[in-house]
Amino acid sequence: MQRARKKRFKVDLAELHALCEANYARLLRLFPDYENTTTREFAVGAARVQLAVVERSRYTTIFHLHQQQAEARWLGQLRMEVRAYHDAGMLEVGMFQSHRHVAARYRYPNDNMFAQDEKSQQNRFLADWLEHCLLHGRSQVALYSPVTDA
Repeated sequence: MQRARKKRFKVDLAELHALCEANYARLLRLFPDYENTTTREFAVGAARVQLAVVERSRYTTIFHLHQQQAEARWLGQLRMEVRAYHDAGMLEVGMFQSHRHVAARYRYPNDNMFAQDEKSQQNRFLADWLEHCLLHGRSQVALYSPVTDA
């Protein structure tokens, strides 16, 4: 009896790039003045969200994203670190909760029980979370000033 050969998992780079580009645009909509300030805070329902710049360099910025006071079933204490690549216009997850340095793919099964596409899943979650913040976030500070005809 011949064993069926498992198809090897491959990262879809075009999909990953499109997702990271869309996440970059989403983050800039939430935090358009990141170059001039270090934090942005707003509410999403009962949750408090803080976006903080932790490191700046010529082509990259590292942000910490924190969500607190949300219901436990909605990741009440969410922590992520994301890196923005300004020259490429992309944003990717660098740390999710307490997991640092997640590889693009894993053999499955593995000792840490990571999915084969763990990195892609984290970036898709970031997309959903940023979109949720854009749709439901409330800020005490206006994100932009509307232009009026004088």
